[in-house]
Amino acid sequence: MSHILILEDEHVIRSALRRLLERKGYTVAEAGSVAEARKQQDLKGFDLILTDLRLPGAPGTDIIRFVGDTPVLIMTSYASVRSAVESMQSGAADYIAKPFDHDELLIMVEKLIRQSRLSRQNTALKSDLQREYPVAGMIGCCQSMQQVFDRITRVAPTDTTVLILGESGTGKELVARALHEKSRRRDAPLIAVNCASIPETLIESELFGHEKGAFTGASETRRGMVESADGGTLFLDEIGELPLTAQAKLLRVLQDGEIRRVGAAMTRKVDVRLLAATHRDLQRHVNEGLFRSDLYFRLRVMEVHLPPLRQRGDDLLELANYLLEKTCQRLNRSRMHFGNEAVDAMRTYAWPGNVRELENAIERAVILSDSDEISAELLAIESGHSEPSPAMPDLSLEEYFRAFVLDNQDRLTETELAKRLGISRKALWERRQRFGLPRTNRRA
Repeated sequence: MSHILILEDEHVIRSALRRLLERKGYTVAEAGSVAEARKQQDLKGFDLILTDLRLPGAPGTDIIRFVGDTPVLIMTSYASVRSAVESMQSGAADYIAKPFDHDELLIMVEKLIRQSRLSRQNTALKSDLQREYPVAGMIGCCQSMQQVFDRITRVAPTDTTVLILGESGTGKELVARALHEKSRRRDAPLIAVNCASIPETLIESELFGHEKGAFTGASETRRGMVESADGGTLFLDEIGELPLTAQAKLLRVLQDGEIRRVGAAMTRKVDVRLLAATHRDLQRHVNEGLFRSDLYFRLRVMEVHLPPLRQRGDDLLELANYLLEKTCQRLNRSRMHFGNEAVDAMRTYAWPGNVRELENAIERAVILSDSDEISAELLAIESGHSEPSPAMPDLSLEEYFRAFVLDNQDRLTETELAKRLGISRKALWERRQRFGLPRTNRRA
């Protein structure tokens, strides 16, 4: 719930603004002057400060010096270009002239809070990357990973659309983050959207926004993820799940740099770099009429192929040791190491869930371990049941999933299957339905 401070010396106006904002679910504090606010409030703890320009003692813009990154929206009865410019030069996030329409104010408040959150998230993401992840979280000396690093270095400084391909859990989002961090857009937002996680009925509204009254429940105007990424990078994960109607709108973004909110009559210009990822065979989807061919060709201007973990040779142990060290630090455990049997088990296991599964297995082992050695038993992997045949790397992900589930479902619970695959139980159930693999027993 967002927390807003109102600075207004006229009690009637202050009370009216408080009621308006509280009806929209905001938590509201108030003060009649900058001095009063400084005495009573932790100014950096607010999501937004709404202040009159003319206050007793000091102008409303004086509050900007004490609020850190909190956005400040200036209200004034003196609607002039000069006062607006002066407010913005002082560091105000925006400016609104009295008398103003309530809907106009609410839209501006929502926009500023959302922009502030995105900015903070982006700052936190950069901090996490710099602190925890060498080379944007990607480790590898094998030839295929070196090719990935080279492709990232070459394409990142451009605005070229990039299609990132690879099985689930191989690190496609890390590639997107690296491309953004090495681009000229690094100081603008990186907005990541998992297309598979949004219901089909909401995907257009979430991506492109909507106007008030556009559909049942659209009680206010809302901008979508594409607009939120304006000036920065939009990463669409699992783009193969995008409905055809949304594909057409996305194509317009790529072709014309325009979007149209749901229910809007006019288009809006956006400046967005698109990165997309999928584990699916998009060419097959095109042939089956599930994916637009014109969008597919727009997306595959540049491709980055991430190899599965089972094809990365000695990278596996380098990754495992790095993840073990990072997990011990995060869980406040002393330094640990893998036993010889654990190393052998990791080398011969197929890792169908790739790096994500490896990380989950290591975290579980660290939590359960009573010593400084990680044993094969703690990793809970059984290479004899899941080691792929020589032809396995050439199979598609769907075929591999089908083979793994059929080979292991009689001895593993659904929870264990999901963990081995590096996916959630919900995702396991959805893939069972999609591939026609109903559960054969009642084990949970």
